[in-house]
Amino acid sequence: MTEVGRRLTRMTRQVQAEERVPALSVALHRADRPLWTLAVGGTGNNAPLGPQTPFRIGSVTKTFTAVLVMQARDDGLLDLDDPIGTHLDLPAHGELTVRRLLSHTAGLQREPYGDVWDTLRAPAVDELLAELDRAERVLPPARRYHYSNLGLALLGHAVARLRGGTWAEVLADRVLNPLGLSATTLAPAPTAATGFLVDTYSDHAHPEPPTDFGAVAPAAQLWSTAPDMARWAAFLADPAAVDPAGAVLRPDTLDEMRWPLTVTDQTLWHRTFGLGLIMVPQPDPVTGAARRVVHVGHDGAMPGFLAAVYGRRGGPGTPGAMGAAVLASSGTASAILDLPHRLLDAAVADDPAEIVAWAPGEPAPERYRGMLGRWWGEGYEYVFGWHDGTLQARGADAPAGWPPSIFVPLPDRPDVLRTVSGRETGELLRLTRDDRGTVVRMHWATYRFTRSQETFDGFDFRAVTERQP
Repeated sequence: MTEVGRRLTRMTRQVQAEERVPALSVALHRADRPLWTLAVGGTGNNAPLGPQTPFRIGSVTKTFTAVLVMQARDDGLLDLDDPIGTHLDLPAHGELTVRRLLSHTAGLQREPYGDVWDTLRAPAVDELLAELDRAERVLPPARRYHYSNLGLALLGHAVARLRGGTWAEVLADRVLNPLGLSATTLAPAPTAATGFLVDTYSDHAHPEPPTDFGAVAPAAQLWSTAPDMARWAAFLADPAAVDPAGAVLRPDTLDEMRWPLTVTDQTLWHRTFGLGLIMVPQPDPVTGAARRVVHVGHDGAMPGFLAAVYGRRGGPGTPGAMGAAVLASSGTASAILDLPHRLLDAAVADDPAEIVAWAPGEPAPERYRGMLGRWWGEGYEYVFGWHDGTLQARGADAPAGWPPSIFVPLPDRPDVLRTVSGRETGELLRLTRDDRGTVVRMHWATYRFTRSQETFDGFDFRAVTERQP
C-alpha cells in the first residue's frame, strides 16, 4: 500500500470507529491513478461487505435529476425560466420556474402534503400532482434558499413527460447507461447493506425500515456503490475527462450548473447551491485563507443511510476527473459528510498530479500580435497575451491561479471579440486601429483601454512625464 493509501485508510477507519458506523464504503477516483476503494464493517445481513455493496444515496439522487433537466434544456425541450406548469398539469404553484425549483429558491415547502415521514408512504405520481394545491409556498420565490424535495420531484416528472417515459427509464437511458454506472439502481440489490440507527447511549444498532419514495423518487430514491458514485463525482467536476464525447452533458452546461445562485446560510457562506449542485469552497488547511478550490456534488440522507459525493475542481496538484464518495449505513454519523472533503484534500496534498512540462506554442495571429502586452483601463493595469490559442487578459497584480479573461473574435468582425470566460464574461472587446493598422485603443465592456494610464477625460500621465525636462 502506498503512503497516501495508508493515510486515506487510516482516516476512513477512524471515522468508522469513532462514529460507530456499521458499514462504510469509500472510493476515490482520479484520471491519473487506479481507483482506490475501502470498505469497513459489515452489511448487517448475510451479504459480504465490499466495494460493490450498494447503499442508499438519498439526495445525491437530485444531482441526476438536475442533469436530466439541463439535458432537456440543451435539447430545446424546456427553458430554465419556464413556469413548471408549462410542462405539468398542476392545480397550484404552476408559476414557479424551473430555475427556482432547481436552485431551491422557489419557496415551495420541503415535502409533499401529508406526514410522509410518519407513515413512510410516499404518494404516487398522479396523487402527488393532484394534491399540489394542499402544499404551501412557505416563502416568496427568490427570497432565499429553502430546500425542497417536492420541488425536485416535480422537475423529475416534468422531464419524464417531455421524454415520453418514466423518470427511472429516462435516467437509465440518458445518464446511467452512457456513463457506465451499472450499479446505480432504483431498488436495492440483494447484496445491499442494511441501514441502521445506532443508539446514542449504547452500542445497539437497530435496522431502519425499508422505504420506497414513490413519486418523490427523483429527489432521493437511488441506491449505488462507492465506485459508481466516485465516478459520478468526477463527472460533475470534470465532464470533459469522464465523458469526452459529451454524450451526457456538455462541459459548458455543467459550468452553468456549478455557478453559485444562493448561499445556504446568511452569514456563513461555507456552501452554495447552483442548479441542483452544492459547491463547497475549500479554505487553505493551514492558514484558513480562501483558495481557488471548490468541491462540487451533494450529500444524501435516508433512514439508516448517509452519503456524501463530491468532485474537486481547481488548485495546484488537482488531477483530472477527481471525485470521492463516502457511503454509510448509519443515519446519524454526521462526520461522514465531511470525510470526502478530507479525503480529496489529503490525496492532493500527499500525491499531487504530475506537473506537465511547458512546451512552445504557435505565435499569435498577425492581427493581434502588436496589441499584446500592458494596457490601462479604469486606472488599473492589465496584461494581454496569447496563450493556448486564445487572446487572454488578466490584471497585472492578479494573484497566482486567478483565471484570465478569454476572448473569441466575432465570426464576421475580427476586431470585435466576445469575452467567453473570466472577468466581464459576455461583454465585447473592441479594437481601434490607426491608419497603419496599429491597435491604439480598446474598449472592453465600453471602458476605454490605452497603452498608458489616463484619467477618464483623457489626461495622460506618461505624456506629461515625457514633456518634463
